[in-house]
Amino acid sequence: MSAKDFELPADSLIHGLAARSKGAQLLTPHPLEPIEKTHWSRLEQQDMAMLRKIQGLHAPLKLQMERRSVMKVGHLPFLPRHNVAHDVLTGRDELIGFEDYLGHPRDPEIMGQPHAMVEKQLGIL
Repeated sequence: MSAKDFELPADSLIHGLAARSKGAQLLTPHPLEPIEKTHWSRLEQQDMAMLRKIQGLHAPLKLQMERRSVMKVGHLPFLPRHNVAHDVLTGRDELIGFEDYLGHPRDPEIMGQPHAMVEKQLGIL
């Protein structure tokens, strides 16, 4: 008996149907997949172009500067990262997505020891 005989079958609910056979891969993505990946960047480009036409060059530059400064704000490592100011500036605070009611994987349900997490981030622990 070899190690191949003891391999577990791939879980198709987690890895998709293409995981069942190692050589088979989906070659053509869904037609909406590339559109969905570039949706926010295209929407931002449209907003900036419209803002420039209406208010001039200073308005999109000011908005981009505000977004960059808001993204640089740090947080403690034991708290979940939610950048409400960035969501307000981008308009995402008015949208309800899957992560709003299903939860986001980056937000754990349990919190670790705050002191240990800060010490680990600082390199003390």
